[in-house]
Amino acid sequence: MKIAIAQLTSTLNKDENLHKALTYVAKAKKAGADLVLFPEMYSAAATPKSGVRPAEVAEPLDGSFVTALGQAAREHGIYVVCGVFETLEGDQERAYNTTVFFNRSGELIHTYRKTHLYDAFSYIESDFIAAGESPYQVVETEFGKIGLIVCYEVRFPEIARQFALQGADILLVPAGWVAGAMKEDHWETLVRTRAIENTMFVCGADQVGNIFAGRSMIVDPMGVVVASAGEEETLLVAELDLERIQRVRQKLPSVANRRPELYTR
Repeated sequence: MKIAIAQLTSTLNKDENLHKALTYVAKAKKAGADLVLFPEMYSAAATPKSGVRPAEVAEPLDGSFVTALGQAAREHGIYVVCGVFETLEGDQERAYNTTVFFNRSGELIHTYRKTHLYDAFSYIESDFIAAGESPYQVVETEFGKIGLIVCYEVRFPEIARQFALQGADILLVPAGWVAGAMKEDHWETLVRTRAIENTMFVCGADQVGNIFAGRSMIVDPMGVVVASAGEEETLLVAELDLERIQRVRQKLPSVANRRPELYTR
């Protein structure tokens, strides 16, 4: 399986962001990718510094932005995963931080509303984002089982472990990881840790520019960084040797060696 990460800068112009996304879907397909992963909140750069609230730019899942992504997935025959702001009906102050997941036919096969909000480092995401109650459920694909978490949630090992217990082979992490002291170090450490402790591939797609750090990466089940990006916009493409998952798990059966009967004492 070949996966692509579109590490991009988002703006407040949704049409501009969409045009860039469609361009990168085409680029990913041309590069031979089976799936292209975009960052969290890519539909619009409605950060606190922008003066625009996510609710002002949010759309329903049948809106023009998400619909166009589905059409691109179908046109190019590629899986597309992207973070958007989803309208929260009846709430003018908040929106959902949602990730949409399309298959090759352009069918919306999974949506995930971020459950753990970034109320940390003096940033209160819950002021403008409503927490989702999405179940942690793997997505079945022709490549295997794929899990999905969003940005700050990489700090919560319990979530990734839920996917590991469902037999996930790949964990996708769309992110808007904010740059700052120690933050880039935390990002790399946490992405690699989630891969090592769960013996799965982990693909982290971060925004770049504005307040974000970039540093997107693809990590294998042994914690080896297969591909990584810097601080510029780029399309990161890597081949995932899915047979390596089983080879690693034979050498390092840490998930199978769990003793859950001891963990609730």
